[in-house]
Amino acid sequence: MAQDDYDPTPDNDELEAHLQTKNMVINLGPSHPAMHGTVRMRVELDGEILAKVDTEIGFLHRGFQKSCENVTWTQVLPYTDRLNYVSSLMNNFGYLNAVEKLIGIEIPERAKYIRVIASELHRIHDHVTATGALGLELGAFAAFLYGIEARELITDRVTELTGARLTTNYGRIGGCNRDLPPGWIEKTIKTLDRCSELIEEVGALLTRNRIFTDRCRGTGVISTEDALDHGFTGPCLRANGINYDIRKAKPYWVYDRMKFEVPLGKNGDNLDRYLLRVEEMRQSISIIRQALEQIPDGPVIIDDWRIVLPPKQEVYSTIEGVMAHFKLIMEGIQVPVGEVYDSTEAANGELGWYLRSDGSGRPYKVHVRAPGFHILSGVGKMVEGRMLADLIPTFDTINMIGGEVEQ
Repeated sequence: MAQDDYDPTPDNDELEAHLQTKNMVINLGPSHPAMHGTVRMRVELDGEILAKVDTEIGFLHRGFQKSCENVTWTQVLPYTDRLNYVSSLMNNFGYLNAVEKLIGIEIPERAKYIRVIASELHRIHDHVTATGALGLELGAFAAFLYGIEARELITDRVTELTGARLTTNYGRIGGCNRDLPPGWIEKTIKTLDRCSELIEEVGALLTRNRIFTDRCRGTGVISTEDALDHGFTGPCLRANGINYDIRKAKPYWVYDRMKFEVPLGKNGDNLDRYLLRVEEMRQSISIIRQALEQIPDGPVIIDDWRIVLPPKQEVYSTIEGVMAHFKLIMEGIQVPVGEVYDSTEAANGELGWYLRSDGSGRPYKVHVRAPGFHILSGVGKMVEGRMLADLIPTFDTINMIGGEVEQ
């Protein structure tokens, strides 16, 4: 070979053709800090590209549905708290709404307003937690601290109302367990004022942050067709521009009396899901303010001893009160034979309940359509072909809750 023909640069294509390579398979979770609870993702990596993602929801299983079928209709209520521990009031009220529909009763007006107020407080509670955690896992620690301050303020109001921070057990079939505490409305208005400031602070820190937006824009994308096929609802569906919100599509309680907008995205990516949650918190604050202005006086639960426990004074002083109390505790509410499906708009989407009664004091069948289960099933299509780092904001914006996914 002539000296002039010598090429010291090797042919990379030729070298790579002889290399024996294969994709790396690794486990993310269940102990990985980016995975929630017992979730494990078995990912196949081609360099830093996610070639395949297989999601396993783990073994958190609590036997929720079978547990519900072995207690009275009222005793189901504490189990519903644990479905989504960040917005348990919405789970309480969603279940109660379905039972009341099956029985065929109408709750008092004041109880309807209380349910709207409490549900929207927990919607903010859920969204601000998800938004703060998204910022935290992308390095924005200050945004997380502002979000947690707002969450704790709402938790204080929920604790005053229900007597518990997380597992509220507040509603009752036929209304609510108790009325609003003295001074609670004034405290709630002050909390809303401060939460509005904190939400704007979080938005100022994240929405125009170049690093944050670059990590979210165009990542975790799912097409409208795939989102509908997987059964997406809530912010994850509305991020694709689908205007479906049960509060508007099938108004319940007093949502038809409230003026609010349903924010929509168009790209179906992480950034749209983040922006939707921020705007939904603003809308929830508006709904609560309207409800607090409109709430009427009156009872918060129906007066029917076949469904509601009699007042303690009647239990202590009358035979009718003792008998009604005993029968409700020992036998449960005698729900008419039949079946029903009813749904409400929870923080993450459609929370549906299929209930079946055989006429006894215990449910014959309980099935819950938790929004997170369907959304989690679409994670593979959202991240395959993308960078490994894109999995983190995607998993945050779908806001997977283990209690409802692996019930």
